Amino acid sequence: MNYLAHLYLAQPTADSHFGNLLGDFGGKRHVEQLPNTVINGLDNHYLVDKFTDSRRAVKHAKQYFSPERKRFAAVAIDVVFDHFLIVHWQRFNKQPLSDFKYTSYQLLNNRIPVMPQRMQHVVTSMTKNDWFKEYETVEGIGLALDNIAKRIRFANTFTGAVDDIARNYDELEATFLEFFPELVKHVNEFALEGSNKG
Repeated sequence: MNYLAHLYLAQPTADSHFGNLLGDFGGKRHVEQLPNTVINGLDNHYLVDKFTDSRRAVKHAKQYFSPERKRFAAVAIDVVFDHFLIVHWQRFNKQPLSDFKYTSYQLLNNRIPVMPQRMQHVVTSMTKNDWFKEYETVEGIGLALDNIAKRIRFANTFTGAVDDIARNYDELEATFLEFFPELVKHVNEFALEGSNKG
């Protein structure tokens, strides 16, 4: 899952938000100096990723990407799932998305001083430029994915992944709507951070 889903599945605390994103920034390398409240969030991040990677529906969704982009299909699926979480936000959360984003950005900014350097840069850019606003549209998803393609350290054919998404939008949306409630249930059952998500 991508950043918004990880934050949605976190608890509404600065340590939980920090931990739930830290998994994308070399999390295990930083645990020695972190409090348990952050480590629990990091463990939740890995629980989410492991469950996501194991689901047949998510694996099946990779078929919607053309051969030249299939290598990075998992990345595209993570991002487009954040898009669908935004589209269907009120199905999963009574709090308005704008309020959730404001609170999450504030919580993350509270922990920037103790984040690894690369995470500091990403979180600063995310909160300053409201990345999740970009995820509201298919065009915005395309820009986000093309930016990821540019950051890949070797030549790749990932650019233009939004074409595959647009062509298979309904199928990908159906996959998300089948999968995401299962993920929420899984996180609730393990309750690694205590109280459950609604």
